[in-house]
Amino acid sequence: MPQQKIQNQTFNDGIANIYSVGNIAPPGGMPKDGLQLKVAYLRYKERTVGMSRYWAAMQTQARIDLVLRMPQLRNVSLHDVVIPVDGEQYRIVQIQYPEDVEPPVMDLSLQRLEVAYDIAES
Repeated sequence: MPQQKIQNQTFNDGIANIYSVGNIAPPGGMPKDGLQLKVAYLRYKERTVGMSRYWAAMQTQARIDLVLRMPQLRNVSLHDVVIPVDGEQYRIVQIQYPEDVEPPVMDLSLQRLEVAYDIAES
C-alpha cells in the first residue's frame, strides 16, 4: 500500500484569538455572557470553503463563512469563538484534525455571529 505524502503547512494569512464564552459580569453583578481569552495570537492559514462543505452545512441549517487551519490544540471546543484579523466574531461549527499534515493542525469551520459578544476586560 502506498504511503501518504505528508504536506508541510505554513500559517501566513494572519493571527487570531480564541475565546471561551462565559459570565463576564463583575462579582455580585447580573450575569452576562461574554468572551474570555482562551488562546492568544494563534497563526492561521485561510482555507477555501468548498462546495460540498458549504452545502452539507446548509442541509443542517448551518452556514460556513470561513475555514481556518491552525496549529493543533486539543483544548479548543465547539463552544468557543474565534476572532481573526478581520475583527469579526465566528462560532466554531466543526473541528477537524487532518492526519497528513506537519506540523499537526486543526481545521476550524466557522460561522459569523450575527450579534457580537462583549469581550471581558483583562
